[in-house]
Amino acid sequence: MKLSLHGVSVWYSNAVTQVRLAREAGFDGLEILPEHLYRYLENGGSYAQFRALLAENSIEITCINALKRIGRHQPEERAALMKEAERICHAAAELNCPVVQIMALTELDSLPEAQRNAILRDNIREIADIGKPLGIKFQIEVVAFTAFNSLQQGLDMIAAVDRDNVGLVVDFWHLHAGGNTRPEEVAKMDVNLIYGIHFCDGRAARSGETWDEWVQRDYAPGQGEVDIPAWLDAVKQTGYTGGWCPELLSPHHWEWDLADIAKSCIDSLHEYGIK
Repeated sequence: MKLSLHGVSVWYSNAVTQVRLAREAGFDGLEILPEHLYRYLENGGSYAQFRALLAENSIEITCINALKRIGRHQPEERAALMKEAERICHAAAELNCPVVQIMALTELDSLPEAQRNAILRDNIREIADIGKPLGIKFQIEVVAFTAFNSLQQGLDMIAAVDRDNVGLVVDFWHLHAGGNTRPEEVAKMDVNLIYGIHFCDGRAARSGETWDEWVQRDYAPGQGEVDIPAWLDAVKQTGYTGGWCPELLSPHHWEWDLADIAKSCIDSLHEYGIK
């Protein structure tokens, strides 16, 4: 299994530092945020230089996370989405990265379900077709605080899209906090549709509380309300042997020394037997 440092875990850092942190902590890869990568490129860096840095540190880019708001459907917004898709796919190809994460946020929540699903289906098809010639796959992340938040919705969307380069990321927090998915549903998944695992903890928004990931996800593994052993067991039942990525979206931990954050992330995996 490949273990990757998540760029959001070391939010207040740059792409170059993240590569070093990943190596020093013992990771195999880095799940990089496009904003960190693009900032590097826009301020003097190049893909060639970054590839050389990755090779020097024996680190792979395992995922670019993420192409967001994939439900944009007004003509100008949709055109901008597809332009972003082209850019992120180009980046993935330049870095030999096999997977790009895609996710809808709240842009479709006010629409009827059938209309929402049709928009997502058509947009994901076009995005998948942009990446296909470059060998890029796409992992859908269902997002807890949106109307598109369950594993079954994700699986139904994959079937509707009907492209062989579209799968899912199993994110423990999103599936738990969304409230519509049980670990045993993951256990029954076709393992070929699991493109990645986000190992994380937290809780759902409480009654009367606004959804805010910086609040509900501000927990290290074992500190929140996610039944991590149950989700781990479910993933293992699928036969999954791919990559694992601890995602620590935690303002508290972001104030630690960056090296300590990275080390705590890989230690959390090891604590639960993921090595």
